[in-house]
Amino acid sequence: MIDTKESVTAKICSFARAYHSNYSKQKIFDDYLAYDMMGKEEYDAISQQLEQFFINSEYDFIDGLQREEVWRRLNEYIAPIPLSRISFAEQRLMKFSREHEDCQYVICGAGMDTFAFRNANPQIQIFELDHPDTQNYKLSRIREMRWNIPHNVNFVPIDFEAGNMKEALFQAGFRPELPTFFSILGVTYYLELPVFEETVRNIAELSTNGNVLVFDYPDKVTPDESHVRILRLAEITALLGEEMKDGYSYSLLNNALENHRFTVERHMTPENIQNTYFANRIDDVRAFENVHFISASYKGE
Repeated sequence: MIDTKESVTAKICSFARAYHSNYSKQKIFDDYLAYDMMGKEEYDAISQQLEQFFINSEYDFIDGLQREEVWRRLNEYIAPIPLSRISFAEQRLMKFSREHEDCQYVICGAGMDTFAFRNANPQIQIFELDHPDTQNYKLSRIREMRWNIPHNVNFVPIDFEAGNMKEALFQAGFRPELPTFFSILGVTYYLELPVFEETVRNIAELSTNGNVLVFDYPDKVTPDESHVRILRLAEITALLGEEMKDGYSYSLLNNALENHRFTVERHMTPENIQNTYFANRIDDVRAFENVHFISASYKGE
């Protein structure tokens, strides 16, 4: 078991997908491989972290899991964002793959993403980029389960703070002339806008006309009594070693994209996300008040 902040965040998002797949009667997104990817030990550990609200670092498995409390906290603070954003991203990816017979999918910060093993289209070349510690943990789980890694899947270890994304992808066999879909999910919450714009610039340098970039981001809000969830989620991530930033205004974010020839093709506001993924639910899971989704296309020279 490893304890880097990158792996903890990845495991919590994976747990949300696994728990939802196992127990929800109204599935937003069914990641039916998430539990296997985690394994029982990590799954139980995250469950008890949720029981204790990430306060205690030692876990006692004798009394078992309090499913009702885990379910309530998961649905309130953790699950809404990763479930809806992966559904948004993969729906757009499927459209992209239908438009391009041969294409590439670059997952920035892949974590415990299972698309490579759920994907039925061998014409999609997949590149999973992530911190070496997180990726090593994931690969060890794949070996333990004796899963065969598909021939079209490439694991690319990279420290985003120190490494060169362009060089890492080229070394892994990335072909810039092929249509490419990029996803950056769950990352902007911890980055100032100029840092995120640098990532957009790197992606633009790898892009040809029609490439697509999908990501989620928090907008700038002033948390008050009506935004208790936003404050609580920030407290949880801080306990896990990751400090959330203030978020972006749409106008400044749009300018940053346009600076590198990306045009927003779809912008889902919290209201759009609520109506699309959370309407008429029996479990009261609802979209986060400050989270948006963006799909942008590249228009080169």
